[in-house]
Amino acid sequence: MPNVPDRVPTDAFPGAVVKAADALAQAARGGRTCPPVRTLLDDGDIEAAYAVQRLNLQREQATGRRIVGRKIGLTSLAVQRQLGVDQPDFGALFADMAVPEGGEVAAGRLLQPKVEAEVALVLGSDLPHAQCTVVDLLGATDFALPALEIVDSRVRDWDISIVDTVADNASCGMYVLGTFPVPLTGVNLRSVQMSMTRNGEMVSEGTGADCLGGPLNAAVWLASALAERGDPLRAGDLVLTGALGPMVPAAPGDVFQARISNLGTVGVGFAAEGDNR
Repeated sequence: MPNVPDRVPTDAFPGAVVKAADALAQAARGGRTCPPVRTLLDDGDIEAAYAVQRLNLQREQATGRRIVGRKIGLTSLAVQRQLGVDQPDFGALFADMAVPEGGEVAAGRLLQPKVEAEVALVLGSDLPHAQCTVVDLLGATDFALPALEIVDSRVRDWDISIVDTVADNASCGMYVLGTFPVPLTGVNLRSVQMSMTRNGEMVSEGTGADCLGGPLNAAVWLASALAERGDPLRAGDLVLTGALGPMVPAAPGDVFQARISNLGTVGVGFAAEGDNR
């Protein structure tokens, strides 16, 4: 009997989109990276890349995986410079991507992980308007948390354009959330200071303003973009608002700790090679 993902209808998708989605899905399932998928799509065709993302999300949902929110990518100018792109993107967060705060990522769980510190928002109500405002967002947000996003790419050697990362679910890997919620009335997210260490050494720093001018700006962009596509943010959704500083490669045995002023700390470790508990 074919796998559930193979039974998701592909008739509504162009052949090139299906080929790119297949390549990324096979890389994820097989634990081996693939060549850039931009070679299968018109270079620069971001809508085709989102179609690839959408097809593979449907396939994952067909296996029973549950989407619990969204992530915004490429909001930091530093990260944009690292990847050679000039605009944000977004992807979906699944429940099984979560790592407990202070927990450990099993060896071999990800292909080529990197870590970045972010502000997470948890929504208390829907954001259905295509022209979302900061007022809408403030009213809809229950609380903020410090977060680590562990980005990962199914594309070999991180040789990505914006088309590749969008198609690859915005290079989602896993995420870690702090456990002490802070209402937005108690913090100015634009002015927060972030510092992140790897094995006790400072490796990344930034501020809330480094995230598209402020995490709220990034979240407003996301809410508007999703509403325009008919898939708005809903009550209960988790939103990772984007990196506050440069992302940093992770190796087996590494331990990361991030502090975001007024929000607290969040940390994660990576199991040593051979330890795939």
